[in-house]
Amino acid sequence: MPGKVVTTPQQAKVSDQVVSSFTFVFFLYFTLDFFLRFSVRIPGYSSLRPTLVAVVVLALSLFLQREKLVEKFQHPIFKPIFVLLAYIVISLPLVEWPGSVIRNNLDPFVKAIVFLFFTALIVDTRKRLVWFIVIFVFCQVVRVLEPLYLNLTQGYWGSSTYLSTNEFANRLAGAPTDVINPNELGFVIVTVIPFLHYLLWTGRWRLKVFYLILMPLLLYALILTMSRGAFLALMVVSFFIFKESRHKTALVGVAVMAIVTAFSVMTPVQKERYLSIIDRDVEGGASAEGRIQGMIQEFRLGLSRPVVGHGLGTTGEAKAHKLGRRQASHNLYAELLIEIGFIGFAIFMVFLFRAFRQLKCLQIEFGRTARTKVSFYENLNKVLICLFWMYAVYSINYWGLSQYYWYLFGGLTIALGRLAMLQKSIPMREAGAIEEISENGRFTLAEKLRNGRHYFS
Repeated sequence: MPGKVVTTPQQAKVSDQVVSSFTFVFFLYFTLDFFLRFSVRIPGYSSLRPTLVAVVVLALSLFLQREKLVEKFQHPIFKPIFVLLAYIVISLPLVEWPGSVIRNNLDPFVKAIVFLFFTALIVDTRKRLVWFIVIFVFCQVVRVLEPLYLNLTQGYWGSSTYLSTNEFANRLAGAPTDVINPNELGFVIVTVIPFLHYLLWTGRWRLKVFYLILMPLLLYALILTMSRGAFLALMVVSFFIFKESRHKTALVGVAVMAIVTAFSVMTPVQKERYLSIIDRDVEGGASAEGRIQGMIQEFRLGLSRPVVGHGLGTTGEAKAHKLGRRQASHNLYAELLIEIGFIGFAIFMVFLFRAFRQLKCLQIEFGRTARTKVSFYENLNKVLICLFWMYAVYSINYWGLSQYYWYLFGGLTIALGRLAMLQKSIPMREAGAIEEISENGRFTLAEKLRNGRHYFS
């Protein structure tokens, strides 16, 4: 009958794969707790080991609903991660410091990698995807605005950098309740900008106003961090925003105004810090050169045990023993070689390659779709492509094997791919007319795309 909504067997199958509301809500709580650090903000809360408890509760909840997850685990992006986990276990007796891996380094790795599984398996409807993005972006904005507010009202900085004049220059770091240094705060700022640009600026006028209020605050906070790596990452993000824009001339004008405004509010030390990226003769140029030499030393350290590495999370220990300092790795790619060797490096690169390939294939599919406006899924796909290249560049100056960001990125990629192709392949039609169904009544190409097969395998 005309106007009647038809529920197909495929739609019924999809509804059966949605995890419980409790699992999703608890995952949102876990996300808030992880990023906003309730254990530091609430006295006595840390004694409950809330993050560990949340991971256990979510894992148990998913285990009890495992029949809903069988198909999701078939996604090709999961496969290199399973191989990586098996490799870490098998190679444990062969690494240089297996005891350090077990005692000190498994906990942060587990807390990071669970974001891949929880995001991919729990964010299983469009509404849940929107809610998760809102909560994630909210947490990152709070992490930026909180120290900025303390700086403007109380003169808080949180960190400093040494100058050649035997003085120290203040740098904005995370709030006292956070644990991020200025470079990490810059990373948070540049991470959130693509979400705000593609998801707020493309929305209604109220969202545009919110965007226009937030962006100057975020960029000013970025200036105060004096993070050169974050500045380069911002250039990557700006390139993608410019490339996607239909108003390039206006965007160039806005960029020029922003640069002039930024330089007008910078102190001389801040100006020289950013100029040191291209000029080694200004203040900060020596430290920039030292950072490059440090990366070269890290790669050499990785090549000292090239097959299986020194062990998960042992970069600091390896540097302390062999380079005389324990400072954390400033390069993800060197970190991979140091900790898990060439084999682990190759496995991790396959994970990143498969995630990016899915995003590009989705971009092609969106391009084939006749539409009057860009959908939420397409905008989110643009966000993730932008983040991929920003992360890839920033990882030259940032570690990540036991950090959450690549795993959360992979989980969002899986969730987006599945939901976007689901919407494309199962439109609700009048009179029961359903597109993308073959002659025998089965979903073919669309089903393969949704499950990460065909293009993504």
